[in-house]
Amino acid sequence: MLDFIYYPVSAILWFWHQAFGYVLGKNSGFAWALAVVFLVFTLRLVLYKPFVKQVRTTRQMQELQPQIKELQKKYKNDRQQMTVEMQKLQKEHGFNPLMGCLPVLLQVPVFLGLFHVLRSFNRTGTGIGQLGMSPYDNAHTPNYIFSAGDVQSFLTARLFGAPLSAYITEPAKVLESFADYGGVPSKLVIALVSIPLMVIAGVATHMNARASVQRQSAEAAANPQAAMMNKMALYVFPLGVLVGGPFLPVAILIYWVSNNIWTYGQQHLVFGKIEKEEEEKKQAALERRAQNAPKPGAKPVDVRKKQSATKVEDADTESVEDAPQSSQSGAKPSPGAKPAAGKKRSGNRGRANQKRRR
Repeated sequence: MLDFIYYPVSAILWFWHQAFGYVLGKNSGFAWALAVVFLVFTLRLVLYKPFVKQVRTTRQMQELQPQIKELQKKYKNDRQQMTVEMQKLQKEHGFNPLMGCLPVLLQVPVFLGLFHVLRSFNRTGTGIGQLGMSPYDNAHTPNYIFSAGDVQSFLTARLFGAPLSAYITEPAKVLESFADYGGVPSKLVIALVSIPLMVIAGVATHMNARASVQRQSAEAAANPQAAMMNKMALYVFPLGVLVGGPFLPVAILIYWVSNNIWTYGQQHLVFGKIEKEEEEKKQAALERRAQNAPKPGAKPVDVRKKQSATKVEDADTESVEDAPQSSQSGAKPSPGAKPAAGKKRSGNRGRANQKRRR
């Protein structure tokens, strides 16, 4: 049903195993472990741009929290209008809340795909996703892109004595399927490899969540829903790794550790880049403000007065320019028309009028 995920995941894993197997040996546990690590790096590199978009969207939402709260307060009794106003606000600032969780949503099918492909190297167990095959049939049946020889190579590979598809709580009957391919591993050896990976994965998950929470604004952290999600990310998710670790194959734990290492480095890189861009914008705004400010000792210019004076001068100039045109054309002014602006009345005519009034 999910072959469109299983085949691409197995193809990337096959490619990196071929690369590292050429150097370290086809049956090397380190070659398979590095193939899993670089599978993670490849997929996270593909998701790099969506991750950057997620960070920018999250920061935009934090900046708009005051406006969002105002809308919620204003339209608390009108859900429909509040939805319309929220959509309008999102459109004005050009962001989509879905981008805030898209990278996480895209990683879920990848994780499930890798989990299924790794479990399919040993299909001797029973239960969900298992076929109950015999050890011989399992070793001679291809696994998506991997040939039967690749399946046997994976079963033979050991990381400090532990098969990559084995886990602490794996039934003894399933462990016996490794007998012809490197021997039956003990649960103690599997635990000695799995537990340190579980602890590292749990600590890395906590550190990533801590770095993310510290970058949140005070208003965003004060939100009850955000505060609850922060506590889950800081404590519940890392604890979930420790609780679920005994049920996860060694290769999945390697995936979890490498994924957290990539996330930690990528967060510092992306957040540092965005903070640098914001600092440059602030400096540019300060420089523009400094250029527009009056020099020391100079009187500030009232822009409104300057604009009104300019309008008056323009009106006088237009009236003066219109007067000569009317005289040159030879047209006489109509009776009762006011004299054109820009022409002065003679002083004698004014005195004669004054004498008549007297």
